[in-house]
Amino acid sequence: MKAQPEPLPDHLRALVGQSVDDVDTPALVVDLDAVNRNMQRMVEFAAKHRLRLRPHGKAHKSALFGRLQLQAGAVGLCAQTVAEAEALGAGGINDVLISNEVLSVPKLRRVAALAHQLYTRGGRLSLAVDSGEGIERLAQAMVLTRAVIDVYIEIDIGQGRCGVAPDERAVTLARQLAGRSSLRFAGLQAYHGGAQHLRTVAERHAAIVEAAEKVNAVRRLLEAAGLPADVVTGAGTGTFAHEAASGAWTEIQPGSFMFMDVDYLRNERDPAQPQFEPALFIKSQVISLADDHAVCDAGHKSHAIDSGLPEVQALPGQAPLRFANGGDEHGVLHPEHTADEDGPLSHLPALGEAVWLIPGHCDPTVNLHSHYVVVRGGLAAGRVEAIAPVEARGVW
Repeated sequence: MKAQPEPLPDHLRALVGQSVDDVDTPALVVDLDAVNRNMQRMVEFAAKHRLRLRPHGKAHKSALFGRLQLQAGAVGLCAQTVAEAEALGAGGINDVLISNEVLSVPKLRRVAALAHQLYTRGGRLSLAVDSGEGIERLAQAMVLTRAVIDVYIEIDIGQGRCGVAPDERAVTLARQLAGRSSLRFAGLQAYHGGAQHLRTVAERHAAIVEAAEKVNAVRRLLEAAGLPADVVTGAGTGTFAHEAASGAWTEIQPGSFMFMDVDYLRNERDPAQPQFEPALFIKSQVISLADDHAVCDAGHKSHAIDSGLPEVQALPGQAPLRFANGGDEHGVLHPEHTADEDGPLSHLPALGEAVWLIPGHCDPTVNLHSHYVVVRGGLAAGRVEAIAPVEARGVW
């Protein structure tokens, strides 16, 4: 099982109740008020469309935020790795779907152990498969426990990543699951990750219309075989309104909506979806100042760059700034206006001034940090509500 996080140092515990100004930099900061607003909007959407909401825990990797999601109305959580599922389970989350294939025998033993742990608490563990070999290996691992694990057959609906072809091969896998005492065919895993960041609403809509045709075709085949897929789970922050409108999905798995990031904010706004606001930030501060730029202490060690660089969140009264690559420990800040002819640029932040960054991609940014600083009352005048460990960080 994944090792428990180390106790928080005294200087972090002492932050609770203090002003956000006292948070040292660079730090991973969550605006709890914004998180709650984002969560409420998603819960209301799911209820309106009669969809089960299973947020993806790979976005926050935190039992605290997982529990918040369950309290708001989620039916359970997703995880993408065994380690994430273990951390969520250890944090009190009793319904976890590993929405990914697991073939490693050592990891499958851990899957069986976690399935047993959740089963004894009245919970359940689920797993995605896309091969007969995956089913056989899972069945062998599950002989170690009396628990039953729910198994979703993953179908490839357009991303070209994991998933069996959406044809009779999915039925073959469902038949292979039938009669297994420890494995229960639960439905289909149908996620189109490639559609999430198609920039226009029309592009995302077209991708999910095509995906829904594949889902419905497999559902008809399974129904004809006497193996109905009662649950179809999938969807993400960029497309969940289209999955909802299709009628093909019964459960949605958005994750990034709770924090948002620059890459999702670049998508064309979809009026069918609630509007979500940034809630995850890197607090940085200016450590060097020149005539035409400032330098902050948040480089690539504090934020992921796979989806591009962060953007600067200007607080009331602050001038807009552009973040440029400064390396591992530095970010270079440029004003978003031109210099006056008679002097240096104005409106650069002062030495020591706080600068708030919206990460380009929230999931891997969270993975770089050991804890969150959770703030209530906003970034400008809020106070630290809690220090929350990122229990599920890592890749195992």
